[in-house]
Formats: sequence, C-alpha cells, structure tokens
Amino acid sequence: MKLTAIRQFLLVLMACCAHAVICSCNGNYTDRLSLIDFKKAISLDPHQALMSWNESNHFCSWEGVLCSLKHPNRITSLNLTSRGLVGQISHSLGNLTFLKVLILSANSFTGEIPQSLGRLHRLQILSLSNNTLQARIPSLANCSKLKELWLWNNQLAGQIPADLPRRLQTLELSFNNLSGTIPTSLANITTLNMFSCASNNIEGHIPSQFATLSGLQYLVLSENKLSGRFPQPVLNLSNLVQFRASLNGLSGDVPSNIGNSLPNLQVLTLAVNFFHGHIPSGLTNASRLSSIDISRNKFTGVVPSSIGKLSKLSWLNLELNKLRASNMQDWNFMDSLANCTELQRLELDGNCLEGRVPNSLGNLSNQLQYLYMTGNQLSGDFPSGIANLRNLIIVSLSKNQFTGVVPEWLGTLKNLQLLSLYSNFFTGVIPSTFSNMTQLGVLYLFSNKFDGHIPPILGSLQMLEKLSISNNNLHGSIPKELFRIPTLVQIHLSFNNLDGPLHPDIGNAKQLTYLYLPYNNLSGDIPSTLGDCESLQDIELGHNSFSGSIPTSLGNITSLQVLNLSHNNLTGSIPVSLGGLQHLEQLDVSFNNLNGEVPTKGIFGNATAVRIDGNQGLCGGPLELHLLSCSVTPLNSRRYKHSTVQKVVILLAIIVALAIVIYVMLLWRGKQKRKLIFRPSFGRKFPKVSYHDLARATEGFAASNLIGKGRYSSVYQGKMFQDRIVVAIKVFSLETTGAQKSFIAECNALRNMRHRNLVPILTSCSSIDSRGNDFKALVYEFMPQGDLHELLYSTRDDGDTSIHSSITLAQRLSIVVDVADALEYLHHNNQGTIVHCDLKPSNILLDETMTANVGDFGLARFRLDSATSFVSDSISTSSIAIKGTIGYVAPECAAGGGVSSAGDVYSFGICLLEVFLRKRPTDDMFKDGLNIARFVEMNFPDRISQIVDPEILEEEHALLQQTPAAMKEKSLECLLSVLNIGLRCANPSPNERMGMREVAARLHGIKEAYLRGNIDSSRQ
Repeated sequence: MKLTAIRQFLLVLMACCAHAVICSCNGNYTDRLSLIDFKKAISLDPHQALMSWNESNHFCSWEGVLCSLKHPNRITSLNLTSRGLVGQISHSLGNLTFLKVLILSANSFTGEIPQSLGRLHRLQILSLSNNTLQARIPSLANCSKLKELWLWNNQLAGQIPADLPRRLQTLELSFNNLSGTIPTSLANITTLNMFSCASNNIEGHIPSQFATLSGLQYLVLSENKLSGRFPQPVLNLSNLVQFRASLNGLSGDVPSNIGNSLPNLQVLTLAVNFFHGHIPSGLTNASRLSSIDISRNKFTGVVPSSIGKLSKLSWLNLELNKLRASNMQDWNFMDSLANCTELQRLELDGNCLEGRVPNSLGNLSNQLQYLYMTGNQLSGDFPSGIANLRNLIIVSLSKNQFTGVVPEWLGTLKNLQLLSLYSNFFTGVIPSTFSNMTQLGVLYLFSNKFDGHIPPILGSLQMLEKLSISNNNLHGSIPKELFRIPTLVQIHLSFNNLDGPLHPDIGNAKQLTYLYLPYNNLSGDIPSTLGDCESLQDIELGHNSFSGSIPTSLGNITSLQVLNLSHNNLTGSIPVSLGGLQHLEQLDVSFNNLNGEVPTKGIFGNATAVRIDGNQGLCGGPLELHLLSCSVTPLNSRRYKHSTVQKVVILLAIIVALAIVIYVMLLWRGKQKRKLIFRPSFGRKFPKVSYHDLARATEGFAASNLIGKGRYSSVYQGKMFQDRIVVAIKVFSLETTGAQKSFIAECNALRNMRHRNLVPILTSCSSIDSRGNDFKALVYEFMPQGDLHELLYSTRDDGDTSIHSSITLAQRLSIVVDVADALEYLHHNNQGTIVHCDLKPSNILLDETMTANVGDFGLARFRLDSATSFVSDSISTSSIAIKGTIGYVAPECAAGGGVSSAGDVYSFGICLLEVFLRKRPTDDMFKDGLNIARFVEMNFPDRISQIVDPEILEEEHALLQQTPAAMKEKSLECLLSVLNIGLRCANPSPNERMGMREVAARLHGIKEAYLRGNIDSSRQ
C-alpha cells in the first residue's frame, strides 16, 4: 500500500511539473509572438531602435523590454519612448497579460488605441502621449490596477470615458479633440491626484461632486469651452497645488475666500475668461502662491496692496484687464511687491495705469527678469527705478505717453535682450551706451521723436536681430557698422530724414531678411554689394533720392519676394537678371528715369505684379504692360510725340468748349425749374455749404445728433438741402494730429469713385467756424441701418434677457458680398488702385435695404497698380506707425511693413470671420498666438458648427421644421465655403492671400448657389 501511494504521489508531482513547463512555454511563446506582431506594425524605425529584436537575442533582452523575475519569460514592461517609431500599435499587445508598464510616448504612432489593451488587468502605467493617435479612448475598466494614464498631445476624439479604473492617480488628456462634459464618475476615483484635460473641446461645468476629491493636487482645464461662474467645487480642494482654467468661458467674481480655501495653492491661471470685479484681496492668504496669471479678463479696481504677502511669488500676470492706478494710494501695490523677493516676471500690459511710475519700482526683487507695462497711460520721464533692476531681460514700455530723453544709464542693464519703447514721445538722441547691452536681440524705438544720428557704436551689438527706429526725426547717414552685425535680420528705418549713400558694407549682412528704408533722403548709387545679402526677402527703398542704375547683382538674391525702388532718380535699364528670381512676387520701379526694353521673363510676365509707371523711356516688354515697341527710332519717336501733343491740345480745346456750352445750357435749364430735384454728387457739380449751414442742420452740432465718433472726426445726423433729406455730416477734429491729412486723403479717395457699395458723398465744407478756427467736414448720404459693428453687437431686451440683433445667414452672405464688390472696385478700378487701410465693421454702413456700403477713407492710400506695397501720394496719411485698427490690420503692416492691397484682403478676411462667428478679433480669448483666423482654422472643417454664431444654427433649425433636410447640408456647405475664403484672405503671408477680384467672384457663386439651393429645396 505504501509503495502504491508513493507511485501515485510521484505521478501527480510529474504532472504538475509538466503543466508548469507547458504554462511557461506557452507564456514564452505568446509574449514573443506579441512583440513580433508589434514590430511588424512598425513602418519606419529611423533610429534602429528595434535592431536587437531578432532571433539571435532572447526577447527579454530586446531593447525596451523587461521580464519578470518571479515569472521568467513573461514581459512586465515595454518602454520605447522617443524612438521615432512610425506605424500603428498592434492589437497583440493585449496578450501581454503580465504587463505592468507600457510607455510608447513621443513617437509617431497613428490609428486607434487598441481595444485589447483593456484586457491588461495588471497594467499600472499606460503612456501613449505625443503621438498622432485618433478615434476614441477605449474602455480601460478592466485595468483595475491602473494608476497613471498619459494620453496628451494626440488627436483623440469622443468623450472622456466614464468607466475609468478606481485606483487612477494621474489622468493626463490634454491637447486632444475630446468633447462633451467632464464625467461626474471621476469624482468616484478617490485616489486621483492629477487631472488635466487642457486644450480640448470640453463643455459645461466642473461637476459639484469634485468637491469630494480631497487628494486632488493638480487640476488643469485650460483652453476648453467651460462656462458658468467660478467653479465652487474647487474651493473644497484644500490640497490643490495647481489650478489652471485659462481660455474658457468662465465668468463672474473670483470668490473672496479663495486664499483661505486653497492654502496649498502654488499656481493659479485663470487667463482669457470673463471674470470681472476686483481682484480678491483674500487671494493673498494663499501664501504658497508662486504663479498668478489672471490676464485678459475684465478685472477692475486697483491691485490689492496686500499682494506683497505672497513672498514666494515669481510670476504675476495682470495684463489686458481694466485695472487702474491714478494716484499714490493706487500705486501702493508696487511698494508691497518689494516683499516678493523671488519675483521674476511682472506683466501689467494693457490696463488703465496712469501718471508717473513710482520710484518704488526700483525696490522690486533683483531677480526680476521680465517687466511689461505696454499699452497703459503712463507718462513722465523714463522710470528711474529700472536702474536698480540689473537682471532684467525684457523691458517693454511701449504705447504709453512717456516724454523726455532715454537715460544713458539704461546701457548698464547688460542682460537686456529686448527693449521696446515704441509709440511714446521720447526725444533727444539715442544713447550710445546702448552698445553696452551686448545680449540685446530686439530694439524697438519707432514712433517717437528721437533726433540726431544713429550711433555707429550700435554695430557692436553682435546679437541684435531686429532694429526698428522708423517714424522719428533721425538724420545723417546709416552707419556702416550696422551691416557688420552677423545676426541682423530686420532693419526698419523708414520715415526719417536719413541722407547720404547706402554703404557698400551692407553686403556683409548675410542674415538680413527685411530691409525697410523708404521715405528718407538717401542718395547715391544703390550698392551692388546688396546682391550679396542672400537671405533678403523684402527690400523697400522707395521715396528716396537714389541715382545711378539698378544693380544687376540683385538678381543673385534668390529668396527675394518684394523689391520696391519707386520714387527715386534711378536711370538705365531694368536688369534682365530680375526676371530670373523665382520667388519675386512684387516689383515696383515706378517714378524713376529708367529707359530701354523691359524684360519679359519671370515676374515681368505678370502685369499685376509689376509697377513701371512714371518711366518715360521704357519700351517693349509683355503686351500686358501696354508699352510702345522699342523698334521706334528716337527721331521718329520725337516726331510722333510732337504730333501727338498737337492732337491732344486740339482735342482738349474742343472738349473744354463743349463743356462750357453744356454747362451754360444746364444752368439755364436749372433756372427754369421751380422745384429742384437734386441728388448732389461729389466731384461733379455739388452745392456749396457753409459752416452755418451745417450748424443749422445739426442744431448747433448738438450731442443728441451725434451718431458716431472716431480718431479724427465726429459724425452728426442732420437735415439739409431744399428737400430736407437726412444726411450724415462728418466733422474733422483738426486739433488732432493727422486729422487734416485724413480729410485730404478722404477727399482724394472719393473724388472720382462711383460704386453702389461705397458710401455716397454729397459735398464738402472747408471753411472757418464761429470762433474763426479752421473747419472741415464731409456730407454723406445717411445710412439708416447704422454700421455693421452695431448690427453685430447691439442688444435688445427680450423679457429678462438681452439678445443680439437677428441676422440671417442670407443677410450675412449678402453683406460680405457687397463689401467684396466694393474692395474689388477700389483695388481694380480704371483710375488706379485705392487701398482702404482701415476696413472694419464700424466702417461698413447699411442702408434701408441692408445693402452694405464701405466708408471712412481717412487712411486710404493711392497707387496705379495693386501689386506694389507701401506707396502713397504726398497727401496720404503717412505719419501713423500702423495703418489700420488692431485686430484687423495685417501682420506685415502691424510689424511696420508696407501698405498694400493685400492688407485690405487680410482685413476683409477678419471681418468675414467676425460676421459669421459674431466674435471680435480683439476678444479676450485670443492670446499667445491664438487669433480669430487660427481659431477657425483649428476647428475647420469638422467643428465649424460649434464655433459659428449659434443664431445661424437656430435659424436653420427653424427652417428645417418646414423644409427638406437637404437645406441643412446646403447651409453647412455654404458656411464651410465662406469661412474657407475668410481663412485664405486672413493668411499671415500676404503672398498666399487671394485677390479681391477672385474673392468677389467666389462669394457671388456661393451666394447664388445658396439662394438657388433654398429655392429648389422649398419646392420639393
């Protein structure tokens, strides 16, 4: 019996061992096959990361693979981060049932996240971030031990899963395309330490259940569509270290007890929302705060003087709010900030800070590196306290009202990399001590009143990349030393009184990309060494006194896109070499003394891209340029011209005689009429009106008749002429610098223009007022529907709410078509190109039939061709640094570049997007590189229905109750087509924008297709 029992025991033992071996072999086989399948799904392995994955090596020694010690040959970790792998993630990874760690981040995986990963019940860390994965997040409910889930920076869509594992500690879903709301079930994950879903399309509110997540330390919700007031559940998260909720739609006051409720808070970011009220003084009770960013909201009042209690504060960003400081008490916060000994960054841009900057600025931390105070109403001398802040890297004081000289001691800030002082009233010379700022990369001094010379010693700034001193009173020559700066990319010196020649050393500026020197008194030859600047893209030398010939060496600059040599004294022929520049898109050599045959190759084959007017000696060239043939001999040419002059004189005499006869006849007939039916037309015979006529028409320019006010003028409503028609009277504020030029520019622009989509001008008045002062005004037809801005943003009461004016999709479409027609006429009329320079909704007026009319030509520029840039006549408004309005002005114009018809196209694109989104381009949500065009592009085409004005969709929904569903498809197709045109017009690169002729044609086609589709659908 004992022997039998022993034998049975041995048999059982052998069976168990065999089973263990079989299990081990099966696990070995399965895990290895899974890895081989994974490798097969890799289409590109640029760094040979999987080279070791072959038969000669055991798979547990393959790169990125770790196996279990307790269970040999079973894989517990697969980590292939940052290997550059391209391909899809194999479903076979779901067979690695012992896997605890799976990290495939920072590669180029595409496709879906395999559903099979949900079978990995031992998985603790899953990181697939920084790839291009798409589709939905699979169910991971069975991964019950999962602690960390990293999926940020992919293209995942759908909603945040509601069935996530209950042991999760880190959930990182930022930078995807997730939508929907935050699931309330997340509040059941009591172990959650970090939740981040920034840069998605999450809507709604933070669930109230989040108040129970006592262990939550990091809550990052920025760049979504959250709405409502400040999320109250956050105040219960006493362990919260970071709370980021910028770029949402949150509003209301920030709770006053926030500092007491969140004692451990270190980072608070609420930028780009709609928060208002005062900054809560209780915020300073969160004594661990190191970073506060509440910029681009609507905060008012003063900065709390208790801000200095935050001794660990390193970054304070309050820019673009409505915070004020007008007296010493308001500025107390600056004294208090001296206690923040770790402060490195202070941003106060775009508020309502007034007066002198207190000297206590100099008491701030010596660690301060970034100081932004641009766009306030600061005045007085240059802030003296800055002298104590020796570690400053950036100083931005632009767009204020500072006066006096820039102090020499500024050069002692040797760490400075950016100095921006533009748009102030600084006088005196540019300090030569700037040369001591050896780290300086950007120097913006434009639009001030600097005089004197450009210090040659600035050439010692060997890291300088951008230099802009345009629109000042500088004289003397351009120092040759500037051209020896190896890093120099941009030079803007336009609108000064610089003279002398351009030094040949300019050829040393090998990195120079933009050279802007127009509107000076530069003379001499254009140096041939300019052709050595191989990186140049834009050369603007117009409106100077250059002589000699155009250097043929310019044909060596293969990257050149714009060349403007207009309004100089250049002679000789146009170099044939310019025709070989493949990237050249705009060439302006107009108004020189050039002669000879015009080349035919390259850009010369595009008549719209070449300006050669004002050169009497040019001939030949492409037929589109309409030049005389070069075969005519000089003698015959003189005889021909003499004969032509005689014929022209005789013809003009006949025309004048006929005009006098017709005028006398019309005058006689007019006297016979008892009732004058008169619709005056500016530029022909129009009634003379006096100051007193206009005063009577407006009841003494009464405030009750004021219907609009701009930079240079005020507009009144009045009744004039015999039939007492309602008119709009634009009275110019001549005491404002630039108003006189604005009046002249508008007169010149409207003198001979006739188009149904331009505001009709009736007459003008240039007289003196009742006090003997100069008085100038223009009289227009009255537009009863107001302007487009008012239509978009005016509200009306509807019970307990205020709603915007109703505008149908068809009306919006008609408005943008009207504006496109007007711009097409301005850019392509037969009397030369007119660039509006300030197109925006408030300058688009609507008559009684909702027809759009473009008005306000106070900044208009004139050219004989639409392709050239930065050309104006002598009376255009050239003293303004930026032509246009912020938000609508093209990037190249805002950066100090030239004016061109492409700038109008950009403004039109922005207006178009604004009309269909009903969102201002200056909306608080647009920050840090995000603008209205980029916002539309990010959502185009799949999420357009989520960003357009909801009223459009509500209108379509109402229509769909009565018409076929095909109309919905037509409407969406219309929106996509229109917004696509808006995006193409608002392209940052002027060379990639459409022309208005093409824009108008396409919009007409879209409008006709939409209206025809509605008619056809309604008949079905």
